Amino acid sequence: MMVAAMMLTTACRPEQDTRIDVMTFNIRLNTPSDSLNSWPYRVDNVSAMVRYYEPDVIGTQEVLPIQFADLKKVLADYTALGVGREDGKEKGERCALFYKTNRFELIDNGDFALSENPDNIGPKGWDAACPRVATWAILKDKDSGKQFFALNTHLDHIGQVARSEGAKLLVERMKTIANGMPAVLTGDFNSNPDSEPIQILIGSDLQYTAQTSPVKYGPSWSFHDFGRRPIEKRSLIDYIFTSPNFQALKYRVIADKPDNGYISDHCPVMSTLLLK
Repeated sequence: MMVAAMMLTTACRPEQDTRIDVMTFNIRLNTPSDSLNSWPYRVDNVSAMVRYYEPDVIGTQEVLPIQFADLKKVLADYTALGVGREDGKEKGERCALFYKTNRFELIDNGDFALSENPDNIGPKGWDAACPRVATWAILKDKDSGKQFFALNTHLDHIGQVARSEGAKLLVERMKTIANGMPAVLTGDFNSNPDSEPIQILIGSDLQYTAQTSPVKYGPSWSFHDFGRRPIEKRSLIDYIFTSPNFQALKYRVIADKPDNGYISDHCPVMSTLLLK
């Protein structure tokens, strides 16, 4: 009788609730022209911010080699993925993807160019001003055994065609690589919410977490140019999208400002997601 009761309790137990905190964060490249806002003055605050919010997965943009090395050092609890956009190896900015090493197992990962030839990283695509790259990973939650696909990128800041075609390529690659598994897309899309690239993503059945989360907090913008841009002219260009088999529970634009400067010219954006 006791065995039967135990079996019934186990059978009625709900499936494990798998929540994942995802962040997208343009860290701003390392350039001396930023003066006191340059990377050496910000890296400790970036590290402190990540340690405070403890996202499980972080999609970063504008990560130069020295910054990649710094982040791997200060974020020792994370595994870092990604290649330089100029040669597919070390040269140029990365769209580095970080995930908590103790929580996830890496099943597969890769990189591709946002261009007419995605497998050739380095050349510019369409009318882009810069080479652009995307980094992806298939991760397995060690507790629940559930897998999901994470993709991180940075659309061009000049080329309108490159942004729209890049969005189409992201949709295509998500379908072919993720192949129906839950998927999350992070990035700096250099596009306002009503722009063509964002509408392409939403039209592909991706969900924009700022719209679907029942709990939202923070400003409606993410780019502030180290506080120099007037509030009324600030724009939302950093996004987290999910496939329908993720449910967004919370969404926040993190506008925290340390006393001794800024963490970046962008605000990080973070969402709490339920993996269905």
